Amino acid sequence: MINRRKFCTLTAGALLLGKMTPSWAAQSGSHELRLSHNLTTDHSVHKAMTMMGERVAELTNGAVRVRIYPGAQLGTQRESVELVQRGILDMAKTNASELEAFDPVYSVLNVPYLFTSRDHFYQTMTGDIGRKIFQASRSRGFEGVTFYDSGARSFYATRPIRTPDDLYNMKVRVQPSATAIAMTQLLRASPTPLSFGELYTALQQGVVDAAENNPTALVTARHGEVARFFTLDEHTRVPDMLVISTATLERLSSAHRDALYQAAHESMIFQKGVWENASEQAVATAKAEMGVEFIDVDQALFADRTRPLRNEIASQSAQSEKVIQDIERLSV
Repeated sequence: MINRRKFCTLTAGALLLGKMTPSWAAQSGSHELRLSHNLTTDHSVHKAMTMMGERVAELTNGAVRVRIYPGAQLGTQRESVELVQRGILDMAKTNASELEAFDPVYSVLNVPYLFTSRDHFYQTMTGDIGRKIFQASRSRGFEGVTFYDSGARSFYATRPIRTPDDLYNMKVRVQPSATAIAMTQLLRASPTPLSFGELYTALQQGVVDAAENNPTALVTARHGEVARFFTLDEHTRVPDMLVISTATLERLSSAHRDALYQAAHESMIFQKGVWENASEQAVATAKAEMGVEFIDVDQALFADRTRPLRNEIASQSAQSEKVIQDIERLSV
């Protein structure tokens, strides 16, 4: 059941979109695709999606254009995906953690230590495995267009975390993901789902002791001011995901769909380089200007504690088991 707040947000988004010319009715053969995300306009993913919009307009001689609504104007990531499912919104940026609530196959991308390196992650996501995952949710009203690098997620806290035992009874902010919650529990910490916007104050006031994210959060959200210890355990590589309504895809010609996928792929490559530079700069800034200590750890200790979660997700369905096995084979 949709609660009152969510109903109001979805209704407001639908009304805002409803005031505009439908994307399939602008003029014969032309489409304006509305895209929602919750990031700022200086984020590498926003820049990549802007580049995608410019590129698809170029490839289609202006017949397909992308109009971006940043900063959660149309609701949270989950609410935007729900609008996409219903065909009210064309596209939305979300992430694999949010998507596992819509289709269990996305849980695989949240399995701790499944990806052994950044190269292994890209090899998976840009190949047949990634394409199958993108298309798995087609029957649920949407599918993946491309992914964007969101780095390796690690723990950062108000006190040092050097081994899994240091997480005992720590209150850790996690995303609203069953997999993230289960991982934190296996590490004997206390998972605390909390909106990202509330996290700075929660760390500052001791509502939570720690969080998990990539290093850019230390700088862009200023978390390094209140959490001075960043543990390089790199437990997951959860990609940002760009999804599109299947209703929208059906209205596009095959040529326009191909152009959109090409533009999206090129934007992913563009964002890969921008993200790498942003991550390196964030680490340097966090060290020099915030005094954050980066702690190298034995990642195998954390991986051993969380291994039961990989086995559990693999046992949930034959599809999940096969995807996990295929990803593991790529790392050999």
